[in-house]
Amino acid sequence: MAVIQEVAKTRGASRETRNGDGKAAAVFLAPWFIGLGLITAFPLLASLYLSFTDYSLLEAPSWIGIENYQRMFEDARWIKSLGVTFQYVFFSVPMQLAMALLLAMALDKGLRGLAFYRSIYYLPSLLGGSVAIALLWRQVFGADGLVNQVLAYFGIQGYGWVSHPDYALGTLMVLNVWTFGAPMVIFLAGLRQIPTMYYEAASIDGASKLRQFFNITIPLLSPIIFFNLVLQLIGAFQAFTQAFVVSGGTGGPIDSTLFYTLYLYQRGFGSYDMGYASAMAWFLLLIVAGLTAVNFFASKYWVFYDD
Repeated sequence: MAVIQEVAKTRGASRETRNGDGKAAAVFLAPWFIGLGLITAFPLLASLYLSFTDYSLLEAPSWIGIENYQRMFEDARWIKSLGVTFQYVFFSVPMQLAMALLLAMALDKGLRGLAFYRSIYYLPSLLGGSVAIALLWRQVFGADGLVNQVLAYFGIQGYGWVSHPDYALGTLMVLNVWTFGAPMVIFLAGLRQIPTMYYEAASIDGASKLRQFFNITIPLLSPIIFFNLVLQLIGAFQAFTQAFVVSGGTGGPIDSTLFYTLYLYQRGFGSYDMGYASAMAWFLLLIVAGLTAVNFFASKYWVFYDD
């Protein structure tokens, strides 16, 4: 009987301890939940409501149903911004990931001062989205910029790259490729987890380095490639600062750098058409969610996990 009473007391004490831990956790998590509600959830729901209204920021919103969504498909600049963004994403993201993987494999060879090189290569990812780098990029690819000075040394006449409609978007793609540091660090961590015995066995069997890369490295690294692909895809669709600074907020020349987010900004804060801008934002959310879902569905055919 005494044993049963002792067990009951122990269970009661444990229950009180768990309740106390739960209260403490709730107190520490409260600021995060408040921030989630006020900074994320409430604005998100408000923008969904505004997407069905005519709202100019100066007057109260008036309900117009799905008219904003219908207007998008009749808006030539909206269609142009969508095309520019898709072109930017589908060209720059694969090149960025390829560059990141290439340098990760180079650093994985056991270079001296690996931490230093890793920090240097990661730096562009920290600075690439800043206004200062965008301004520097505009100067580098300007008519009298560093790129044309190098070309002139070899007797080649360069262009005003950022002011030419055929090349302006390409300069922004190069900028995105240059910010390969974050995926490179993740690739490097993944490469360090591949057992060397696979490569040793393949070498004994006479497999070339190229075959080892496609038959060992890529399959075993496929979960990391998938992870980086999803992250960089989402980030590329949200690109704004580079196009805004390089084009002076216009998306020029001739709308060649009119990113979707830049046009959304122009409509919302330039034309004070916040209802239309909210509809654009939700359409972008659907695009990103749809492409992410497609990637997850397709991953079962090319991503290999240990289990």
